[in-house]
Amino acid sequence: MSSRVHRHLITWFCLLVPWLAHAEDSIRVVTEELPPYSMTINGKPSGLATEVVQALLDEVGEQSSIQSMPWARAYDTALNGHNVLIYSIARTPEREALFNWIGPIAPGHWFLYSTQANLHLDSLEQARQYQIATVKDDVGERYLLSRGFEIGTNLQSSNRYELNYEKLRMGRVDLWIINKINADYILHQQGQPPEHPLYPVLDLGNLDGAELSLAFSRNTSAATLARFRQGLQAL
Repeated sequence: MSSRVHRHLITWFCLLVPWLAHAEDSIRVVTEELPPYSMTINGKPSGLATEVVQALLDEVGEQSSIQSMPWARAYDTALNGHNVLIYSIARTPEREALFNWIGPIAPGHWFLYSTQANLHLDSLEQARQYQIATVKDDVGERYLLSRGFEIGTNLQSSNRYELNYEKLRMGRVDLWIINKINADYILHQQGQPPEHPLYPVLDLGNLDGAELSLAFSRNTSAATLARFRQGLQAL
């Protein structure tokens, strides 16, 4: 190898190492379409929770684009990825050890909804006889699965909350499990038709403490976690 080629290789290596180090430490931010918490408007991430996350990124001096994707994909990305920040993820006992939790950003109050005015439930057990619309791998679906409900038997899973509202309106399902603020926003945006009013038939509260939070993937450095926790507290 000539000395000139050798010098070029050394220069290239010196330029590459800092770039690799930066790529290794860069933060990836993922979320889903969960209006009004997170949604895409004119190609730009928006929503109540997104504003908090963007303010947090500014606070800690981190430049990272926010990627919106189906919840199951976002969840898997954060579960198995490196330096991945996910929101708005419900903090449940099942998920506690799977992520590094930064802090809450919004409360969660869940209901089973119906378009039938004469349908009333006194317990979750009574809901087993009905078809319930869920979103794949979201906290509502996991809550029902943990209580013995089954996809294909009494749960119909999809990738979008708006699709579940359509299923309910068309009579393809009997019930819809969803966060109240999310449901109110979808109804407002789509213009709830007077012939299809929505009735809350069972109050599920916060699904055993499932507040909407920010969390990092497990293999995230302690320094990054501390920086984001301090940033959130500062906000």
